[in-house]
Amino acid sequence: MSHAATEPASLRERKKLRLRRGLQQVALRLFAVQGYEQTTVEQIVTEAESSLATFYRHFPAKEDVVLYDEFDPIIEQAIAEQPADKTVTGTIRAAVTALAQAVEADREQSLTRLRLILVVPALMARQALDERKNYQLYARALAVRTGRPVEDYQLRLTTAALSAAITEAARYWAEHDGTPRLTTLMDQAVTALEPLLRTLQSTGGSAH
Repeated sequence: MSHAATEPASLRERKKLRLRRGLQQVALRLFAVQGYEQTTVEQIVTEAESSLATFYRHFPAKEDVVLYDEFDPIIEQAIAEQPADKTVTGTIRAAVTALAQAVEADREQSLTRLRLILVVPALMARQALDERKNYQLYARALAVRTGRPVEDYQLRLTTAALSAAITEAARYWAEHDGTPRLTTLMDQAVTALEPLLRTLQSTGGSAH
């Protein structure tokens, strides 16, 4: 049995995470200097003292080294952690605040990634697919919170608006060099969505 096979799973995962982050940092640095289209995966792995096999094991395509982040589960987890008696609006506000704080904690790298997504056509196309995945994640979390089925029309409308608002807040933040704070922009987005969120609470489900 190999040494890797005997390592605790958490240690293996930490090693994978460090490797992904290292490759991403090198890639973003090269993109900033050379441009996204002009930088090859071969250059990234050479600079990172890694290999093509390792790169593609962690990032199936070049686009993934930009799009990868650790933010996807944050909203789902934050919604689940809110007290049962908290309003739907309060729950979503807390969840998007947690997301914004996580993004801002890695401000420069987050801004670099978002700026690339705004201008590189291949990244914009892939981001559209990722937004659909985020929609599905948010819909599941809201369904659990409100007691509504995922296919409920009001829930779908609210989820679509929430997903779009989160995306637009992040884009605005990147376009304006990180000002105002992303937490402020996310909070304003939730305020704009309050009528939809209140409808979820007042007419459906057994949860608050």
